[in-house]
Amino acid sequence: MAVFQLRDYQQEAVAAVLKHFRKTNESAVIVLPTGSGKSLVIAELARLAKRKILVLTHVKELVEQNHQKYETYGVTAGIYSAGLKLKETQHQVTFASIQSAARNLHDFSEPYSLIIIDECHRVNLASPDTSKAELKDKSKDELKQELKEESSTNQYQQIIQKLMQVNPEVKLLGLTATPYRLGMGWIYQKHYRGFIRSEQKRPFDRCIYELPLRYLIKRKYLTEPNLVDATIEHYDFSSLRENASGEYSSTDMNHLLHKNHRVTQGIIEQVIELGHERQGIMIFAATVEHAKEIFSYLPATLSALITGATDSTERDNLIKAFKRKEIKYLVNVSVLTTGFDAPHVDMIAILRPTQSVSLYQQIIGRGLRLSENKKDCLVIDYTGNDFDLYHPEVGEKKPNDKSQPVQVVCPSCEFPNIFWGICDDDGYLVEHYGRRCQGLVAEPSEEQAKERQCDYRFVFKECPHCGGENDIAARTCLQCFEVLVDPDDMLKKALQLKDAKIIRCSGMSLDEVSDKGADKGAGKLKITYHDEEGAELNESFDFSKPNQVKAFNDIFAKRLSVKIGVQLGSTESFEVGNLQQALQLANVLPCPDFVIARKQKYYWRIKNRIFDYQGHYRKANELK
Repeated sequence: MAVFQLRDYQQEAVAAVLKHFRKTNESAVIVLPTGSGKSLVIAELARLAKRKILVLTHVKELVEQNHQKYETYGVTAGIYSAGLKLKETQHQVTFASIQSAARNLHDFSEPYSLIIIDECHRVNLASPDTSKAELKDKSKDELKQELKEESSTNQYQQIIQKLMQVNPEVKLLGLTATPYRLGMGWIYQKHYRGFIRSEQKRPFDRCIYELPLRYLIKRKYLTEPNLVDATIEHYDFSSLRENASGEYSSTDMNHLLHKNHRVTQGIIEQVIELGHERQGIMIFAATVEHAKEIFSYLPATLSALITGATDSTERDNLIKAFKRKEIKYLVNVSVLTTGFDAPHVDMIAILRPTQSVSLYQQIIGRGLRLSENKKDCLVIDYTGNDFDLYHPEVGEKKPNDKSQPVQVVCPSCEFPNIFWGICDDDGYLVEHYGRRCQGLVAEPSEEQAKERQCDYRFVFKECPHCGGENDIAARTCLQCFEVLVDPDDMLKKALQLKDAKIIRCSGMSLDEVSDKGADKGAGKLKITYHDEEGAELNESFDFSKPNQVKAFNDIFAKRLSVKIGVQLGSTESFEVGNLQQALQLANVLPCPDFVIARKQKYYWRIKNRIFDYQGHYRKANELK
């Protein structure tokens, strides 16, 4: 009996699961890089369990691999997989393929205490809608693969719902190396380090353990990737447009690749040359036609091609031959990114573009396992995929070329947020694009301590009904549930009125309007809003009248509190009390993006000021 000794991080992952599920039934995710031994973590959790456990995954290879690791402990588990010709549920632990389990829900009528999903980034909230136009852009193999993934998503939902009906207390755990999906972003909401990834509902509630890829490479648990961008021969996919799912259509890619036969041939010649001393080379093609062309330039006796249409028996034989090193070059199209384990792979050629961070990491992960006489894994990207392997950008896209990750401490909960922002030449923060604090704050309850997202908003849309702060894209107020006016609708309506004037505000100035006999600091403040083309609108606030002081603070003080709070680390709300104080803030007073006024008898009366605008209309000083 060969019992594996868990590494320190594997033991930590197991301990994190036990600790989490002793406190709550929230669904959880463990993030461990490819090659870190997720199957050993699964085996240890299954060994420690006292009640029935179901381990699900999407390919028979992973079912078999996870099952083998578990049985090294000298215990017996069942396999439920049509591909492996076994349907066993009588044991305490069952390793199943999701396709087989979902087709036979009646076989899972006993109460299970834990569902473990390997490669859980494949779990979605719902199947994506695919338009007829998109279907025309896909090859038969791509359609087959996509339909398989959509079906898999529904199948996970079916088996989870079935087991929850039998046992409402059943716990759900996912494991993955890439906890994000194209089009969705992060697959969980909260992180154990005290921040939130998404305000929207996600397939999993919380990430309870995460290990960075660099940690494993530094400690020699994984092979170091030697990342190289192709400089001589490469494709230019910059002209391609993303489809609704965020990827490129095979029709567009084939059209572009047809014009680049010489480029493809040159690339493969370079792959052969650079791979002369390499043991196993995986080539990832863009489409089936592309893969066939690539295969035609490789030495036939040392090469194999696998697509979604490859017969399962032929596929198994080709993979076995590759693992025995009888085949050196393995070309594939979107079928060997997960569930494929060939440790001797020491060169990867990426010839397909992708917008998916997850897919990019999974591709490179095929070459990071340790193997005899393997010093590194050469990774050459011939497509210009612009991803950071160690710190991929997930979520908000980079707003502009000047943006960089910046730390912004929340004035309320003191959580150090990481947002896109702009710094000056000395490294000082000029502005950032964060909307709401991502920190989690404790919310004590009678049963157990709960956490919620910090309410502090760096930019916000104010509700005209109750004054509540909402996200700038919100349509309904979170406090009073009244419908919020869309700024684009507001601007469009104003443009249609003959007695309305709109300023695309590029700046504003403050002046004192003196009243004879008024107390010092209690005169009138005149604010002039300047258009980029020289037009102006103005309004005044009488600081001798409390209601006018309140009106000024309602418009500017909340936003000023955000600005000053971030700079000084203050949690106090800021209010202006007199005219002199207001004048001193001339350089920091928040400036609206648009000002809307209506014509009165002798003057323009300002009706609306739009701050933090995001919409279809151009703001001041933006390119037309």
